[in-house]
Amino acid sequence: MVAAAMVAVLVAVALGGVAVGSAVSARHRAQSAADLAALAAAGRLGLGRDAACAWAESIAAPMRARVTECLVDGLDVVVRVDVTAQLGRWGVGTARAAARAGPEERGAWATRPG
Repeated sequence: MVAAAMVAVLVAVALGGVAVGSAVSARHRAQSAADLAALAAAGRLGLGRDAACAWAESIAAPMRARVTECLVDGLDVVVRVDVTAQLGRWGVGTARAAARAGPEERGAWATRPG
């Protein structure tokens, strides 16, 4: 009886580790997709906001990420994405990430200490 309880605890701990690993993997995938999508959109801003955001979506899609928001403010682009964390066939949650791409603020280097 004690052996069965120990095996059950071991299985529960292993499943918990797999779930945490799945969540961490989804979070990293979401951040990578957001970074790449924001850079892609910033590179296409010359074609207009719609074209830039469509390009961001086309970059995120192969990474199994959904662009939930694409904001353009001047030459800056902020992209937010969602990625479903999978545990086998089941989705166990959503990982969210955001990234910004655009030119650095003028004079930022001049005001840095050191």
